Amino acid sequence: MSNGALSIGLFYGSTTCYTEMAAEKIQAQLNSLFDEEIVALHNIKEVSLNRTAEYDIIIFGISTWDFGELQEDWESHWEDVHGLDLSGKTVALFGLGDQLGYADWFQDALGMLFDAIKPSECNIVGFWPNQGYEFTASKALTEDKSQFVGLSLDDENQYDQTDERISAWCEQLLVAMA
Repeated sequence: MSNGALSIGLFYGSTTCYTEMAAEKIQAQLNSLFDEEIVALHNIKEVSLNRTAEYDIIIFGISTWDFGELQEDWESHWEDVHGLDLSGKTVALFGLGDQLGYADWFQDALGMLFDAIKPSECNIVGFWPNQGYEFTASKALTEDKSQFVGLSLDDENQYDQTDERISAWCEQLLVAMA
């Protein structure tokens, strides 16, 4: 499926490389689905979030740390997130967290990122069912609590499900982008 005019920027922050590895898997899966190199990876530690202006579709990857805290690269650029002009863009989110070790804060950073970009009038896609997870609370749940606001990965406790979840989510994104 070639779509030469379409451009996707995937922006992530990663401390322990798990978010980076998930971003690379998402990039590879989407490039495969589009049958071309369409996804550009950007580590926000090295690239300004203002580069989002260059893309039609934006994917943000974030992990939750400790008791519902932002990953350090996102934390250091948090004010930039609030200043982004994402109006008219399609945006998808994915997050990593530890549902067993931090069950009361699972995917909180994902929810915080969603709340930060929601007012920008972008088209947010890629919501993900919350079945198959064990957690107590999360800021990343939709209002009706039936879904996460983006793909939810737990490489600490469910690493064996990551590839399957990424594959299904990318197929879902493909439909949303069509």
